[in-house]
Amino acid sequence: MDRQQEFVLRTLEERDIRFVRLWFTDVLGTLKSVSVAPAELESAFEEGMGIDGSAIEGFARVYESDMVAMPDPTTFQVFPFEGGVSGESARMFCDILLPDGSAAWADPRHVLRRALAKAAEKGFTFYTHPEVEFFLVQDGPLDGSVPIPVDTGGYFDHTTHAVARDFRRQAVLALERIGISVEFSHHEVAPGQQEIDLRYADALSTADNIMTFRHVVKEVALSQGVRATFMPKPYTDQPGSGMHTHLSLFEGERNAFFDADDPQKLSKTARAFIAGLLVHAREYTAVTNQWVNSYKRLFPLQLPNAITESPAFVSWGHLNRSALVRVPAFGKPNSARVEVRSIDSATNPYLAFAVMLGAGMKGIEEGYELPPGAEDDVWSMSAAERKAMGYDALPENLSEAIDVMSKSELVAEVLGEHVFDFFLRNKQAEWEQYRREVTPYERQRYLGAL
Repeated sequence: MDRQQEFVLRTLEERDIRFVRLWFTDVLGTLKSVSVAPAELESAFEEGMGIDGSAIEGFARVYESDMVAMPDPTTFQVFPFEGGVSGESARMFCDILLPDGSAAWADPRHVLRRALAKAAEKGFTFYTHPEVEFFLVQDGPLDGSVPIPVDTGGYFDHTTHAVARDFRRQAVLALERIGISVEFSHHEVAPGQQEIDLRYADALSTADNIMTFRHVVKEVALSQGVRATFMPKPYTDQPGSGMHTHLSLFEGERNAFFDADDPQKLSKTARAFIAGLLVHAREYTAVTNQWVNSYKRLFPLQLPNAITESPAFVSWGHLNRSALVRVPAFGKPNSARVEVRSIDSATNPYLAFAVMLGAGMKGIEEGYELPPGAEDDVWSMSAAERKAMGYDALPENLSEAIDVMSKSELVAEVLGEHVFDFFLRNKQAEWEQYRREVTPYERQRYLGAL
């Protein structure tokens, strides 16, 4: 037994923790959990916990259902805010294995580990920093009616809520108490919309943190009598929720994206990485924006006096917030990074980070050339102007996105055959159900007029 496992067992005893949750995610990024008694954890470290993989979205077929959830002791964290008469609880993420001890190809954590290992062979460590947006709405029926936001605030407003008045402070405190560092938190553009930015970390830790973040935020919201939702676009006439994500590669202690001699301080590696993100953007969009609703955020209804910053066109720039990839201003060499703005808050972070890393690494390996940056508002251009400038549109709906993805050798390689095939089949089924559904819009527009 290694030191980290011993630390976990000792902490459970010293703090009288009665419940240990073993977490993992399915292919779509839904958090799954199995609870074990502390007395069973030592054997779980040695042998794992058996699970029925056929019951988990995308894991296995019925006839190959036996799988093992192996706890990762480095992810152990006590949840003190879930205490009470039953004592504190704790959680660990798991790696999903097959009965012979090999990694399960359908485990999203393994997909990301595999992408990170491939980058490590080239000498790179991949870091990410997400800015997570979400809505707080008043608790009510989930019958499809328009939700009521908890406030009427706007960007950076210091709002006094009728409900959940202390939400962001409580959420940040809860995250900090379990070791997830928060950089910023503020009110976003739309009523009820919030943003909390997590601190930079290696991509696997960040993906684990995002899964924990979504759980904690929803729990804190429920404790204050409201509901948190990471749905990309809950309102037709308000901005959607993205998860702008900053990416960087390090070689040891050196930021591989920085070059002091370059006028823009971007290294050749950074330029090729950005080019990879752009060249393959349409191919990986189905992963970073995996829901029917995701495309309502990318291609919103154009309203008078509305500012549209959703990155729907393949371009890059420095100050341009309509660009798909933005290079933020950075003062220190180790702060050199790029920001991908298309990804939304409801993505599976393991798969999203894997495909973005795969695209960037492809650019480095193949020596892709970076096209000129766009500093004009790409949304304000006409279709003809965008075409003349070479700005392709991202897929405009989930159907187009999965069609483009289905032809991508890169995404198939990054995800692996099992995840690639399941993901496409699942998303095709979602699209088929959506396109056959008669909506309130259709009834309102046609029932009386036709």
